[in-house]
Amino acid sequence: MGIYTAPSKLAYVASGASLNTNLTLSPGTYKTTVQEWDKCGGAATTPITITVTSSGQTFYDIQKSGGWISAAQQPPTYQDCSNCTPSGPGTTWAMYQNVSSPSVSGKATQFKIGGTMAYSDVLWYNHLIGDFSSQGLPDTKHTLIPTLHDFTYDVYFYGSNLEAAQALEFDVNEFFDNMGFTWGHECRMVSNEWEIWDNTKFKWVTTGIPCYPMDNQWNHLVLQVSRNSSNQLVYKSITLNGETHTLNWTYAPFSAPGWYGVTVNYQMDGNYRQDDYSVYVDKLNLTYQ
Repeated sequence: MGIYTAPSKLAYVASGASLNTNLTLSPGTYKTTVQEWDKCGGAATTPITITVTSSGQTFYDIQKSGGWISAAQQPPTYQDCSNCTPSGPGTTWAMYQNVSSPSVSGKATQFKIGGTMAYSDVLWYNHLIGDFSSQGLPDTKHTLIPTLHDFTYDVYFYGSNLEAAQALEFDVNEFFDNMGFTWGHECRMVSNEWEIWDNTKFKWVTTGIPCYPMDNQWNHLVLQVSRNSSNQLVYKSITLNGETHTLNWTYAPFSAPGWYGVTVNYQMDGNYRQDDYSVYVDKLNLTYQ
């Protein structure tokens, strides 16, 4: 007998007519299958959908929350553009909350990007804890943020022409004691591969993990990251549509004087033609502990 935690991902096999085991899975929803094989070549399966949750505190449905800030980032520097507006120049963008369809919860948010400047991006971010908190957690005495070390970014996203994107980016950020931690994850649509952000070399690093989100369907993404006892960033795992890839890659933080906070980012990158496209985001949750 065996257990599949995702299609073609056989996680456990036991000999004989019974199975009793424990499996460690990252938070998320899994469409698992239990299968038996007999000596004559026959087989039978039973599908079982399970949801794995994590401990800690959770901000739910951040996509419909207030406090979102946006900025265009244009080549060659890709710094936040101070004179850009959602209507241009070069890059255009929009955000519409409480969209009922398409939606998982009934309150999705539509993010749009376009314009005339090739390879320009739009970043949306929300201050959750600490400076400029949108959730009523300013942590003015700086007693909470230094204790937080594990984060889970859990989100559903939907697009009808995701191939128009250069990349989709999903980040968690933590700042305290003059240190900055950016756990950056980018699904590169041009190469269909996940990349992660190196905080000290300020560059993207290829992981070899495939990223093939589905058009016209809801994709479920779960990212697990942590800060270890040496104050290094740890990229733990990436789970897309029930398929988990474990990294456990470690990087040093960067210098960020004066900031105290925890934020989440969502970013859309334009391609070589800066094709217009939109993505719906739903059930964006951040768990912290």
